[in-house]
Amino acid sequence: MKKFLSLLFFVGLIFSCASLKDKNQVEGSVESIVYGKDGYTAKIKTDKNQIYLATVSRVNLEQNYKVFKTGNKVVLKGEIWKTDTEKHIKVTEIVLVN
Repeated sequence: MKKFLSLLFFVGLIFSCASLKDKNQVEGSVESIVYGKDGYTAKIKTDKNQIYLATVSRVNLEQNYKVFKTGNKVVLKGEIWKTDTEKHIKVTEIVLVN
């Protein structure tokens, strides 16, 4: 019984970690860009018509910093938070830019 419970716990842990993996990821197309001092904010529209404001900073990305263009398809990872009216992501990894 102990082995079964350990196995069940381990399988549950694997599935919970796998589901967390995509929670900090945004995938969509670049709608607009507003440049700032150390980077820019890109407005990203997902396939589900959700809008995220992605903060892309030289400081947070160091060697992986890239400048998007309007219309690019992107996959971004980072810290996501929401306000009453907006969704934001502080980009810590640029996974894909097309």
